[in-house]
Amino acid sequence: MKLKSLIITSALLFATCGCIQAQSTQVIAHRGFWKTNGSAQNSIAALVKADSIGCYGSEFDVWLTADNRLVVNHDSTFKGVNMQKSTAQQCTGVTLDNGEQLPTLQQYLEKARSLETRLILELKAHKTPEQETRAVEAIVKMVKDMGLDDRTEYITFSRHATKEFIRLAPKGTPVYYLEGDLSPKELKAWGCAGPDYHFSVFKKHPEWIKESHDLGMKVNAWTVNDPKDMKWLIGQGVDFITTNEPVKLQEILQ
Repeated sequence: MKLKSLIITSALLFATCGCIQAQSTQVIAHRGFWKTNGSAQNSIAALVKADSIGCYGSEFDVWLTADNRLVVNHDSTFKGVNMQKSTAQQCTGVTLDNGEQLPTLQQYLEKARSLETRLILELKAHKTPEQETRAVEAIVKMVKDMGLDDRTEYITFSRHATKEFIRLAPKGTPVYYLEGDLSPKELKAWGCAGPDYHFSVFKKHPEWIKESHDLGMKVNAWTVNDPKDMKWLIGQGVDFITTNEPVKLQEILQ
């Protein structure tokens, strides 16, 4: 009888630990919650909809235009307009798939002020370090002026831009590197908040998840849309999962 009670108690403790582990993983909507009616990738509607379903964060992409303005879009060239070679007026003249105009970063942040979801701002890699430095300076200033320092995290594939965000953003601001070619120890030396890598990197180096946590860093995996991969990452204890399927991930976590 005692053995049976011990087995039941152990099973309950295991289930409870699994539940706590699952709940500790947070959902980030990739380019906002765009797989829903009235939305589009990197649109203001996608930001609003990510907030409406309670996502930890909404990821979006930023470019510096030819006239040193900041716009929100993923592709370097979108609907025939090159973000780096065109003016802000030309870029924002592009119509998104939901009928919105391509937004400036200022428009995007203005809307974000009335929401709660965290802003996961990716600066795209630009052609020169000088462009990236100008972009980082302008982004950090705009975020500060908007009063959004406490809700903004920075991510980028560029080593130079990563170091510039660490240098220029307020101390303690989470800055993550995306490329996947540096160990947690190397990221810690840079001052990064942790690795923000494609999930395949963690499949290859699952030990990096524990190493990051042992170093006091957080771990994000992107872009995870398959439930099997979501469940594996949750089981590994990652802190965040970036996905095009935020509702599906929320259901798994629940």
